[in-house]
Amino acid sequence: MRASSEPPNPQSATRESRRRISVVIHAQDPISQEGAVGQLRRHPEVALVDESDAQVGDVAVLLADLVDETTLTGLRRLVHDARLRVVLVASLIRRAELLDVIECGVGAIVWRREATGDRLYQAVLAASRGDGDLPTDLIGQLVSQVGALRPGAVGRPGVPLGLAPRETDVLRLVAEGMGTGEIAVKLAYSERTVKNVIQGLTTRLGLRNRAHAVAYALREGYIS
Repeated sequence: MRASSEPPNPQSATRESRRRISVVIHAQDPISQEGAVGQLRRHPEVALVDESDAQVGDVAVLLADLVDETTLTGLRRLVHDARLRVVLVASLIRRAELLDVIECGVGAIVWRREATGDRLYQAVLAASRGDGDLPTDLIGQLVSQVGALRPGAVGRPGVPLGLAPRETDVLRLVAEGMGTGEIAVKLAYSERTVKNVIQGLTTRLGLRNRAHAVAYALREGYIS
């Protein structure tokens, strides 16, 4: 078979590269690092980026056994300094650290024992879209934890608080683990409307992401 003599189309190449999600992996040891790299390398939609080039990435995957102050500092650096969306892969998150993780800006969490290649890719994809992805048992812990906290602790001083009925409906379904498309079907909205509702309330209330918005709605008693 004769090879084509036509030069590659740079615009097609650019469009193809834009469809890929740039991912940087941070791990505490080389075995975990190589394991995560091997799991995600099988997905052509993912473009793995070296840690030294983290600023050009879309999503960071951070692997940790326990969530301690060092881990929280790393999460804050990735979210606030590198402006990345973060997937946290952890063996254990104690109840005392769960809300800290959410308020750092982490919207996707995977248990290490469940971190297969497909599960990890699902979390990366959700993070890249700005969707939340929390294990069911962590959602239960979040409900329990924020219910014990004093109302009014979330949100920026001087910003009017409160959720509209449409915002409450959307967040209730987010808390149930639904993605943007599922919420749109359930409420007969367009996916753009769902995204706009979430973006509007997170911006207005100074919240980090969907998970943080769910924590706010639970704490303030809008959903239970």
